[in-house]
Amino acid sequence: MKSRIILFAAGMILAISPVFAQTIDDYIEIARDVLNTEKKAAVAEAMQLSDLESAPFWELYNEYNLEANKVHNLRIALIKDFAKNYENLSDEKADELWNGVLSYQLQLLKLKKSYYKKFKKIISPGDAARYFQIENKIEALINASLAAEIPLIETK
Repeated sequence: MKSRIILFAAGMILAISPVFAQTIDDYIEIARDVLNTEKKAAVAEAMQLSDLESAPFWELYNEYNLEANKVHNLRIALIKDFAKNYENLSDEKADELWNGVLSYQLQLLKLKKSYYKKFKKIISPGDAARYFQIENKIEALINASLAAEIPLIETK
């Protein structure tokens, strides 16, 4: 997998100027579209699937990513909620946000576990593990970018 593609995709999340988007939601969708396009190219290059594996893999890949986006929407909502309340964040709100983060992480883990089983039915366990390793690397880059941009909680 070309790490430059992934770095580019993760960087695009931060580099696309919100000035070109009408709302933060537009910005998020633009960034998500860019990321998904670059991610799919990186996955295709890293997986090197046979013709027999390709069609069922991409069908399940698309299904997984639709479900993953639903879970990632929870993280987006948490980030927006944090930003909205950042100036006057109470201990109670901080607790609510952190419990939301834990819930998001748990839901994402459950989704990965469920889909890992599905992927193993259409490709080898080693290839399924490689696919989720790719997913984890991309997530790590996105998480690092978000961590650099999102300030620590300071309660009032």
